[in-house]
This record gives sequence, structure tokens and C-alpha cells, in this order.
Amino acid sequence: MTEPSEWLIYRGAGEPHDGMDRLPPPPPWRDFTGRENGGPGADGSQDRRLGAYRHLAELHRPGAEELEMINAALYLRRPLLVTGSPGAGKSTLAHSVAYELGLGDVLKWSIVSRSTLQDGLYHYDAIARLQDVQIAAQGGFGGAAGSPGAVEGIGSYIRLGPLGTALLPSDTPRVLLIDELDKSDIDLPNDLLNVLEEGEFPIPELERIADRLPDGEAEVLTADGTKVRVRDGRVRCRAFPFVVLTSNGERDFPAPLMRRCIHLELGRPDHNRLATFVRAHLGDEAARAGDDLITHFLERSRSELLAADQLLNAIHLTAAAAPPSRDRLADLLIQRLDRPR
Repeated sequence: MTEPSEWLIYRGAGEPHDGMDRLPPPPPWRDFTGRENGGPGADGSQDRRLGAYRHLAELHRPGAEELEMINAALYLRRPLLVTGSPGAGKSTLAHSVAYELGLGDVLKWSIVSRSTLQDGLYHYDAIARLQDVQIAAQGGFGGAAGSPGAVEGIGSYIRLGPLGTALLPSDTPRVLLIDELDKSDIDLPNDLLNVLEEGEFPIPELERIADRLPDGEAEVLTADGTKVRVRDGRVRCRAFPFVVLTSNGERDFPAPLMRRCIHLELGRPDHNRLATFVRAHLGDEAARAGDDLITHFLERSRSELLAADQLLNAIHLTAAAAPPSRDRLADLLIQRLDRPR
């Protein structure tokens, strides 16, 4: 262990120093390096969600009810609505399914209070197209084929959102995570009903001019950053995506949405599950060294709202702190979420 102050990088001394040279690598769940390599998982999302040491946690298996509900959603091609407290592993579930079944990178739609169905489906940049048309007209190109803003190039101004990308036709389903749906306004859950039921949606900007497009197709950009062709202005799935909707339980959802979903509620994790969680992210040694923190975390969680990622932060950081300040630092990092301190 280091001395109480030796782990500090910023010391508040008011003078420049080379302390950043001593900053250790980031914890695995906050490591954003390697994104430039490309390919599935290149953004590091699998390691951040499942843990860089997930092979050490392979003996852990989800509970029977959890497995049954996940497979029910897969068999029935229905969305899976996962509720539970913050840090219970709701979002990780989507990454786990995608990783085990080889379904590629998870498409993520993070919901905020201003999110609309349109955000999830696609965005049409009409202003950019208008600007290009004006520039082409000033250059004497007008609406000539191949000129900026021309009809056949309209797809360049359309980008599919996460939901729109998940509904593209493919032989295997994509995994779509609609995260924290309970943060949305009152209309979004109802707005999702038709799309989730029918597995298709129109792009009116393409439908109107489909007869003027080559073979009725336009090339648009996906949420992944790749280009695909959309025919007749409609996106229709062949394999319905595995959709995971998560909620912290802060609100109730309308009955029409509930009946279209398979509902799974994740309970409070026990000692074994938390130890496996720590082992997957930090390795065996860290899990053993932090066993007392896991026990203390479980005791507090009986009466306080805590998140498992707080425990990860505490175990990772206290490994660099001396014993006198270890417990105090852990308590500072693991603060209850259900009321301000």
C-alpha cells in the first residue's frame, strides 16, 4: 500500500508538476482506447460492460427466471423490459446476449426527457440539403444528376437512428438497448407501440420520390456509420431485433406497451454475484482484496439505494490507498442514491 498522500495526482499545491506521468491506466470500464481498430467490439463497449476479465467469471450463470425471460423474448420476438435499481446489470444484459450469441455490437438509444420516436428512427438534414441545392444553383449546376442536393443523392442527408438501424433487413437480429425509458416524456412509450409491433417504418422523404430514384433505392447512413440501401422509402426487418428496454422503476408504463413486452425484474444482487461482477472487471486478486468492501456494500444496500458500479470504483481506487484512508475513501465513493448527503 502507498502512504495516505502518495496516490494523489492533483495536490492543490498551486504549482505545475509532472504528476500526470504517474497516473495509472484507467479502470477497464472507463478505458476508451482501441476505438480506431474497427470491427465488432472495437469501441470497447463489450469490455466496459462485461468486464475485461469476464473469462474469470465464466462459472457465474444468470438465475433461472432471468434465463427464462431472456429466452422467452428471443423465442417470441418480443421486446424485453428490464427493471431494477441503478447498477443492477440491466444494460449489461443486452451486451451479454449480443456477445454470447454473436449478434455484433449493441445499438444503444439513451433516452432523455426530450427524446422522440423520430430520434430513434432517422434524421433528415433538410437544411444541409437546401444549402447544397443553393450552392449548386449558384454554380450553374441546377438540379443536374450528380450535383449537390440532386434527387438521387437525397440519401446522403438521411441517417438512421439506433431503432431504425436495428430494423434493417438482415438474416440475424441486431441487439438494441433502449436505455432508461422511464426518463422519457409521457408520449414516447405509446409512440413506440406500432413500430415494435409491425417491425417497419416509412421514411416519407424517400417515399415521395421513390419513383424518381434508381431502382427505387436510396443509400443512407446507419447508426453504425455504414451505408445501406433503402427501397421504396420503407425500412422492413426480416429478423426482429432483440430489444432490451431498461427502467429504474421511476414510473409506470401504459398497459399496451406492457402487453407487448416480456417483463424481467432484476433483484438485489447477492455476495456471489457481486464478487463475480468485481472479478469480471478487476480480476481475482482485486475480488479477494475487496471482499470486505463487498460485504459492507451488501449490508448498507439493505436500507440504502446503492449501485454496483460504485462498488467497482471503490475497490479499484482503494487498492492505491493506504489502510488508514481506505475505509473513509470507500465511504466517500459509495454514497446512497436515494437521498442527498
